[in-house]
Amino acid sequence: MKTQKTILIAFVLNLLFSVMEFIGGYFTQSVAITSDALHDFVDAITIGIAYCLERISHRPANKENTYGFIRYGVVGSGLTTLLLILGSAVIMYHATEKLLHPADIHHNGMIWMAVFGVVVNGSAAYLTRDHDSLTQKSVNLHMLEDVLGWLVLLVGAWIIKFTGWNILDPILSLGVSLFILYEACKHLKDILNILLDKTPADIHPDEIKAAILMVPEVDDVQHLHIRSLDGKIHCATVHIITDTPAVKPQVRSILESMHIQHTTIEIDPPGMQLSSHEPQYHIHSHHHN
Repeated sequence: MKTQKTILIAFVLNLLFSVMEFIGGYFTQSVAITSDALHDFVDAITIGIAYCLERISHRPANKENTYGFIRYGVVGSGLTTLLLILGSAVIMYHATEKLLHPADIHHNGMIWMAVFGVVVNGSAAYLTRDHDSLTQKSVNLHMLEDVLGWLVLLVGAWIIKFTGWNILDPILSLGVSLFILYEACKHLKDILNILLDKTPADIHPDEIKAAILMVPEVDDVQHLHIRSLDGKIHCATVHIITDTPAVKPQVRSILESMHIQHTTIEIDPPGMQLSSHEPQYHIHSHHHN
């Protein structure tokens, strides 16, 4: 599968490049490069775990996992994002230390490392650009972070070479880390929304109910619950109040047209009292006289 293959390639590239970064960071004395080496190594391990979870997510459903294993990919995405946040925090800590105690930087070595970093991580970012899954989106965020970081380091190294402003190295590292921390927190929020079964951002319950109520035989729409399995595959359960059970295919068609792939539709007769203990969100029809 394409998603699994691109994640595996990103894992291999990150792992090999992190080893080179450790060596380059040692010889250049650049905290930005050394910190990124540690960050890339953690990235590689995390991406490796995410790759395994992504493979599991494509297993067919069974009696113990009737919805399948799709959420394993979501968990993998959450794990990579959490470690991305942790890695950014570690880099910010080391950059702050270096900011207080600037050291000489071997700018020429830093420039060559930055050029190589842009090429390697840029290739990985390009391969994972399609975002076929949340896991791939998380991996792509890691790769984009690395590309951005190396571009900033490349510019910074040239400035340090001609000005001698060694303090610029930790400043650049802090700036990139703050930006990635912000992006990772946004992505983590999306993952939590899925795990908490919140209504997907691209689904609007009021519009769905209004569309269903346009069906003449429908008296009311109750207990509409919508969630997403992985950010792309959405599910819905709904009670339709009507004395015409034949409306079910029409209701299902409406839900599918609004990007809900899996539907469970219950038909209830008018006047039936639904359980008051189950949370519900409903509106009543006003087009029946």
